Amino acid sequence: MIPFLKPEEQHQHKNGGGWVANTAIVEKSVYVALNAQVSGNAQVYGNARVSGNAQVFGDAQVYGDAQVSGNAQVFGDARVYGNAQVYGNALVYGDAQVFGDALVYGDARVSGNARVSGNALVYGDAQVSGNAWVETPLFIQGTRHGISNSKHGYLSIGCITLTFAEWKKQFRAIGKREGYTAAQIKEYGRHIAYAIKVGK
Repeated sequence: MIPFLKPEEQHQHKNGGGWVANTAIVEKSVYVALNAQVSGNAQVYGNARVSGNAQVFGDAQVYGDAQVSGNAQVFGDARVYGNAQVYGNALVYGDAQVFGDALVYGDARVSGNARVSGNALVYGDAQVSGNAWVETPLFIQGTRHGISNSKHGYLSIGCITLTFAEWKKQFRAIGKREGYTAAQIKEYGRHIAYAIKVGK
């Protein structure tokens, strides 16, 4: 049972036996496991699954083939959909969205207006918040360091993160300072130009 609700304010979902507040909307097609809970004004529909000790509450929505399991919680105005999975002790909340084939697990937190999509993995103690986005990012493996489009308008090379414009202007000086050869500086100049052209 949902401990903060009276018995008459909740019911067991027929598909799985989990507890659902009378204020929540859970379609018959959804699986809610015996120890899972859906409360508040949450909506769960499609072929979604809420299992383990997972909780979906507030105004959150879980739909499509999405799965929330383990001790995970989805709440606030968060959305989890597509084939996304949230599990372990993960939290998805605020206006965050997790979709596509994304996985959020461990003790990870996704919040604010953050978007996690594609084949992205957010795990461990990772925190994605604000207006951040996480999707399978552009990644180029050069001869020295990897290059990734780590956030909108930025590239990370090794442990240095700068805007597109800063990299375009400073890559030669940074390369020299970091001990790159002339050939490597030229190579990274090409990688940076390509990353700026196709990056976000």
